[in-house]
Amino acid sequence: MSMLPQQVKLVEVGPRDGLQNEKQEVPADVKIELVNRLADAGFVNVEAASFVSPKWVPQMATSAAVMAGIRRRPGTLYSALTPNMQGFEAAMAAGADEVVIFGSASEAFSQKNINCSIAESIARFEPVAAAAKARGVRLRGSISCSFGCPYQGAVPLSAVADVVARMAALGCDEIDIADTIGVATARQTQAVMETAAHAFHLERIAGHFHDTYGQALANIYASLEVGVRIFHSSVAGLGGCPYAKGATGNVASEDVLYLLHGLGIATGVDLDAVVDAGQFIAAHLGRKAASRAGNAIAAKRA
Repeated sequence: MSMLPQQVKLVEVGPRDGLQNEKQEVPADVKIELVNRLADAGFVNVEAASFVSPKWVPQMATSAAVMAGIRRRPGTLYSALTPNMQGFEAAMAAGADEVVIFGSASEAFSQKNINCSIAESIARFEPVAAAAKARGVRLRGSISCSFGCPYQGAVPLSAVADVVARMAALGCDEIDIADTIGVATARQTQAVMETAAHAFHLERIAGHFHDTYGQALANIYASLEVGVRIFHSSVAGLGGCPYAKGATGNVASEDVLYLLHGLGIATGVDLDAVVDAGQFIAAHLGRKAASRAGNAIAAKRA
């Protein structure tokens, strides 16, 4: 057991990555309450907003209002997705502590999703990265489809290594290796993480797993075994996967916390408070939370 990290940083992505797939509009005040609850629960990094065109992601049209309305908890980073300079300027005006740029390890996904090659997509981020560095703002790079793609299937390790190197060259402080469609398995996860670690600092690589095939917790454990110590999760398991019909999305924060605390790994996050936040947002959405541990703990209380 001595091989596992003693402490892990969790990045809560529910308010952005989780909610952006919701069809029903979630009002700004509900998002503000959710972000505040999650920061109060102890998450040191909350992905709170996305400054993309509301035409593409209508749910994120309230991002400026959310950033203006949240109670800033000292020591908490509030992150925003910024695809271009317009998004970057909006994020700066809103007081984001970290900006997130996103590429893909899959050439087919890049073409279908953002209508350009991987190389072109990274080039588009150069001015955003330079501006972030000039302003002293944290820069995070996110790499989707690092374990598989809905269009091309398998994604070679060399493709992941290439995009990690490109993101590192832009000056990213942290790089997320994302399983966008949730197809990864444990051994494959270790191979991908070890490959990424050849191109970037292992302690600044994050695992972003979706639970489409029910493997997210196994993949997190597999990542811990090779030394990864930053993970993304989403309260109540918010967020569907738009490329897999009926699929669950991000791994639930409550389930990840139950796993980590059971391993004796420190997170600084209060599981009970996260369960409350999960039940709060699930009630607002009018459905049960997609978190096994969250629902079990809530049922036990009742």
